[in-house]
Amino acid sequence: MLNLKLVRLAAWGSLALVAIFTLAPIDFRPATTFPPTIERFVAFAAVGFVFAVAYPRQFWFAVAVAIGAALLLEVLQVLAPTRHGQLFDAAVKLAGGSAGLLLGLVMKRPLAVLAASIQGFVTSPRNLG
Repeated sequence: MLNLKLVRLAAWGSLALVAIFTLAPIDFRPATTFPPTIERFVAFAAVGFVFAVAYPRQFWFAVAVAIGAALLLEVLQVLAPTRHGQLFDAAVKLAGGSAGLLLGLVMKRPLAVLAASIQGFVTSPRNLG
């Protein structure tokens, strides 16, 4: 089984980073070679994915956090003096979050099997001689 505490820490940490970069002045945003639309989509897809994996039995909680964060951060951008919230940006963030959530839902079982096999490999006694 996955170490849920570690995955949950990663989920909340990724959301915190996305919130900081979303609300900070534009000069503090990391620069990539991708268009901002792709950056937004990927950022929220990652948040959605990691929350779906972090809360496998509370999927609707993961949905509420990922989708709620996308909407809330876009509204908060309207209040930030150096940022601007737009409906198109909100739609991109919602699409990214939804894609990540669905990918996390689909990958839940394979990830659990992979984690169990890795844990079994690490903890099982081996005859090396």
